[in-house]
Amino acid sequence: MATVAELIGVQSQRVGPGLLGPDGLRYQHPEIAAQAATRAALFGERHRPGMHPHIGVLLGNGEEFAFWLSAAALAGAALVGVNPTRRGAELARDVRHAECELLVTSHALRPLLAGLGLDDLPLLVVDEPGYAEALAPYRGLAVADVAPVAPVTEDTRLLLYFTSGSTGAPKAVTCRQGRVVASGAMMAERFDLTPSDVCYIPMPMFHGNAILANWGPALVAGATIALPDRFSASGFLPDVREYQATYFTYVGRAISYILATPEHPSDAVNPLRAGFGTEAGPLDRDRFERRFGCRLSEGYGASEGGINLPAPRTFPPAVLARGAAVGRTEPALSILDLETGKPCPPGEFDAAGRLLNGAVAIGELVRTGPGGFTGYWNNPAADAERYCDGVYYSGDLFYADTDGWLYFAARKADRMRVDGENISVALLEAILSRWDPVEAVAAYAVPDEVTGDAVMCALVLKRDAGFEPKTFADFLAAQADLGTKMAPRFVRVTAALQTTATAKVSRYALREQGWWDVGGDAVWERRGRGSEYRPLRGPQDQ
Repeated sequence: MATVAELIGVQSQRVGPGLLGPDGLRYQHPEIAAQAATRAALFGERHRPGMHPHIGVLLGNGEEFAFWLSAAALAGAALVGVNPTRRGAELARDVRHAECELLVTSHALRPLLAGLGLDDLPLLVVDEPGYAEALAPYRGLAVADVAPVAPVTEDTRLLLYFTSGSTGAPKAVTCRQGRVVASGAMMAERFDLTPSDVCYIPMPMFHGNAILANWGPALVAGATIALPDRFSASGFLPDVREYQATYFTYVGRAISYILATPEHPSDAVNPLRAGFGTEAGPLDRDRFERRFGCRLSEGYGASEGGINLPAPRTFPPAVLARGAAVGRTEPALSILDLETGKPCPPGEFDAAGRLLNGAVAIGELVRTGPGGFTGYWNNPAADAERYCDGVYYSGDLFYADTDGWLYFAARKADRMRVDGENISVALLEAILSRWDPVEAVAAYAVPDEVTGDAVMCALVLKRDAGFEPKTFADFLAAQADLGTKMAPRFVRVTAALQTTATAKVSRYALREQGWWDVGGDAVWERRGRGSEYRPLRGPQDQ
């Protein structure tokens, strides 16, 4: 199959449940296809020639989001996932920038649009009486009866979804039907998904992870999707059991939040057999497997799709000792020095797996050719920064070993360079997470007039744990793989890490706050590796 529309045609002939939701919500596969056909026909009647066929969806997870996603595929239109956590001018900017021709929302979210100057935008409110009336003339249509507003091919744009905003203002990534199918087929094969599987989607549907790594694979495999209305750490295991979920995806801090819930001896009694995502540290992945009996697989990929690296399920011992590799290099990939643009040498490691030459080994991961990147919507400057002269620039920092294993270091915007040495944020966070009182950690750079960057970290401590400066300093001194420039100068103790709507840590926000704008949090500082951490800011200083 080359298009999502063709897969929906296949879905219309399948037997069995296709969608499960809260409060016993249940749709069979043919019902989902029929609901999609109804909405596609409605959009087709309302589409105005000369307008971009972009359907804005300002909804939480639920059946209506899924129906409109399938409807967009049948109609030859693009679904614009509008982030419901955005507010005011930022929300209006997203809708206008994506040139939405129609906006679908709910009664609860409709007030977000008030006063934003969007009154001229046609609106459908899914839980108000007029919505059922609008759909009524098109009910009963089959998938084959839908007349698309544009030819549907694998190159037809299906999605406009915004980047997470963890490193700056979100950009609208374009995604074609063929990419969704290809990603779905790859993931379905990798995790052996079949019609008997239930794919649980706790991540927001307005983001690429939920669609490319979960909804798409389920559609390819003919599996059932389970859609909670939102991600809930405390509701995760009850949902898994209620839906009999066998596969799920995650991003950002989601795994940490789940692990922070109270443990129970029966946690491993559940149907999960696989989880896939990004940004869960190796310690959290091990803890999750021991507690829930489900192995997590990590991979590297960005919303743009230019480079995707599925990590293998097992690694050689030497690779494990060096940190969390995300895959192996291939001929089209290389790591380039940020200053010279020349290839970086491979990493050199000591017996403890510590990277010894980070100053020269860490660089930007690039590939020859665009890969799956099809551009941002109406943002030529961002396009040129991402893809130039036949080279796709990932915007992410990596290093490699002599065997070609690739190790993620940091987002380019999160780069730390201390006294001329590039510091791997990912490696530093993995080290800091070993400290027993730590529940979650983020490392980031703050300005220093002498060293260029100073290392700062924000720590979320376990319940009833306190920050003991000497104990923390002793812990750092005992870490054989902590480089001489890596130890944090500033330590912020906070109740929660700031995150984006997709549960990714917003280091951008943390950097902006530095050590000087931390609200009621305490900040500790030490000057020099052997000195003590001393209070710099506390509640009394606010």
